[in-house]
Amino acid sequence: MRLSRRCPPRLRVFPHADPPLYGKISGPLLDRIDLHIEVPRLSTQELMARSVGESSATVRERVCRARAKPVQRLAADGLTCNAQLRAKQLHQHCHMDDAAQNLLKTATNQFNLSARTYDRILKVSRTIADLDDSEDIQMFHVAEAINYRTLDRKLAV
Repeated sequence: MRLSRRCPPRLRVFPHADPPLYGKISGPLLDRIDLHIEVPRLSTQELMARSVGESSATVRERVCRARAKPVQRLAADGLTCNAQLRAKQLHQHCHMDDAAQNLLKTATNQFNLSARTYDRILKVSRTIADLDDSEDIQMFHVAEAINYRTLDRKLAV
């Protein structure tokens, strides 16, 4: 592994370093992590640009609304968030349209995903649908959840 001389070794690894960091993480450990994404380094120009995005207050409002949904939906099961859903409850509370089911089935087969990873993607899809104020999980909710599993895709290649 090639390391930068300016930063302590544990803080910086070049993207082209061999072997890749994700190759050192076991599949069963990755299965237990809901989201794993790579965040590319920003250029100086991107850092200095004044981008206009959503305000923190707007995001907070949307997150609070989304967090209230599973509290109401799962109250009868004694749960408060989508992450607590078990297999039986997933089928009960995570209704998907046909396109979403087909996409998840295709991803499961193509990337050889475990049952645990399948459940994680479904839970994250449910949360994304809640953020989108959607009763049912749509194909684009599943697609976004799959995109948050970049290490699964890299290991499957």
